[in-house]
Amino acid sequence: MSAQQSSPAESKYIIESIAVREFFKDFGKQLCLRLINSEKSLGRSTIRERSVNRPALAVTGYFKYFANKRIQLFGAGEMAFFREQSPARRKNVMETMVAKKIPCVVVSRNLAPVPEMVEVLEKHKVPLFRTSLSSKAFTTEVTMLLEERFAPRSSYHGTLLDIRGIGTLIRGDSGAGKSEAALALIERGHSLVADDIVKVKLLSDHTPVGFCDDMCRGFMECRGIGIINVEELFGIRFVRLEKRIDLVVTFLEDSEDIEPDRTGLERKTFEILGIEVPNMEIPLRTGRDMARLVEVAAMVQAARQLGHDSANDFNEKLLRKMNG
Repeated sequence: MSAQQSSPAESKYIIESIAVREFFKDFGKQLCLRLINSEKSLGRSTIRERSVNRPALAVTGYFKYFANKRIQLFGAGEMAFFREQSPARRKNVMETMVAKKIPCVVVSRNLAPVPEMVEVLEKHKVPLFRTSLSSKAFTTEVTMLLEERFAPRSSYHGTLLDIRGIGTLIRGDSGAGKSEAALALIERGHSLVADDIVKVKLLSDHTPVGFCDDMCRGFMECRGIGIINVEELFGIRFVRLEKRIDLVVTFLEDSEDIEPDRTGLERKTFEILGIEVPNMEIPLRTGRDMARLVEVAAMVQAARQLGHDSANDFNEKLLRKMNG
């Protein structure tokens, strides 16, 4: 039996394009990029897809199904073929390519672009870059960077920790004791990812990954104490930059209307950016060690991911006993 519980995110947005100027500023050094034409070419060009296109067919003049929204990467093969063509032919191909509104052109292995390429791209103010990376290395690196930048994002109220390798998002009403439980877990050797506002990005393999703003990284709010710096108090190993969210633990106000799960057979989920994440609900009661319960919940989830399920094992054992 599966019950679903979801709560609207505080914000949700999808990046549909990235300005080439921003791309060059943020990733130029990492990708060993050097701008060949003038900075005016960086004006309004935008990257609208997270992949790279090798225009092997386009340089021959075949533009059907041309991926014009991607970075156009000219490697050794494309450049060797291009140099064998006449100047008029090269210019015509580049004019056709530019007419498709490509975001930019990158030439790998520090290969020199042909004059017609420089002329046409400068004329139409399309950025032209060179990189010392090989085509394969550049494609791998830029795909990872664009994948992260284009990932759908959202934010949730709660505290995210790495508990024995299980990314655990603790949710609950304001004042429920999320930060206090998180602090106790940090004292037991676990790591903080984000407190209060947890930002989440969804990677292409449908993995929700939680993180926080650089300004807030490593800081927690504890009522009655104030803002504390986890890195200064406990050490740098107790702070993580990001973590995949494997489990949600929800603190619930204890009441007669709430029937807690006593067997673990009922599986509840919490929706994060369209992905159903296992959700365990723990009622709040005076004197309960909530940090210990969250830690055990993470250990149970780790065991389930490895194929070990105590609730199912006990249920099967009980059924065998009842059936003689």
